[in-house]
Amino acid sequence: MLEPTYCLPDLAQITDVETIAVLRALKDSHRYLAELKGRSGQIPNQGILIDTLSLQEAKASSEVENIITTQDELFKAASSSGLISANAKEVANYADALKFGFDQLGKSDGLITNNTVIGMFQKLKDTNAKFRVTPGTALKNESDGNIVYVPPQDANKIAAHMNLLEAYINTPEISRLDPLVKMALIHHQFESIHPFSDGNGRIGRILNVLYLTQQGLLETPVLYLSRFITQNKEQYYHLLQETRDKQEWEPWILFMLRAVKETSEQTIWLIGEIKKIMAELKYHLRSDHSTLYSQDLINNMFRHPYTRIEYVMDEVGVGRQTAARYLDRLANAGILEKTKQGKNNYYINTPLVNLLIKGFGA
Repeated sequence: MLEPTYCLPDLAQITDVETIAVLRALKDSHRYLAELKGRSGQIPNQGILIDTLSLQEAKASSEVENIITTQDELFKAASSSGLISANAKEVANYADALKFGFDQLGKSDGLITNNTVIGMFQKLKDTNAKFRVTPGTALKNESDGNIVYVPPQDANKIAAHMNLLEAYINTPEISRLDPLVKMALIHHQFESIHPFSDGNGRIGRILNVLYLTQQGLLETPVLYLSRFITQNKEQYYHLLQETRDKQEWEPWILFMLRAVKETSEQTIWLIGEIKKIMAELKYHLRSDHSTLYSQDLINNMFRHPYTRIEYVMDEVGVGRQTAARYLDRLANAGILEKTKQGKNNYYINTPLVNLLIKGFGA
């Protein structure tokens, strides 16, 4: 049987990590995060940001695990098409897991419970499995196959570690550290426990944004760190392991604070650009197609970059013929781009899709 290579710390005993460098980084990270919180509140329907940006987070987070899909596949997967790749389906499952976690946060008095974490894993992997019960898990170097890290193996110890982490997340009195520092510690501890057979990185990255939302630093989960991690993947994995080896927390915390700052800046820009596209569309509809103007219809086009007749029926509250007529008129006016795959018609908000490709990469 494999023996764990790292003695997981008691997070409650970590108290001396807010160094001068960390405090300086915290100032910038909090400033940009507060600005993001304010800017995201300016979008009339928060569901637009959650649905649109969560898909981009799903794509970026999956790319950390080398699960690659295209924007086209991604939006079609989100639009319930059966003609998608396995990778696109797994990315769509990630978005569903993230939304499930946020919904549960609202249903559980703001607690992030182990049941919620397990539920997110089950959504992600389309499984009924829970925490690992079978020993033998080890993390290996992709290039040479050598074992890099062996997490806890015993099922009872895994459950015990997760119970302690659950308490740390939900009990402010356990630690008086800054919430952003605690987020960095929580993420490292979760990845070190490695409680699931697969998908730990993705679930850990969802925990980041849920925790920031729980702490009131965001109203809705729109800060997604996965693109930053993808761009700095080698450093991310290096610091995860170096922290275990040396038990020096400052480099890891600084990395995560930089992720918060830079991702906040990028998301602030992206939200501003979404608002511009939305304003231009509103003006165009009011000026040239006033009979089509509807805030619900506009929200639909931004919530679903690849929208469908069924979505308009549900969200605008019209019948099938009316929904089809609206979308076809928008397509004929050049506002949406109509495309067909199999039996499904998609109506694409091309300016929004191009923005997302520019903002998050193709």
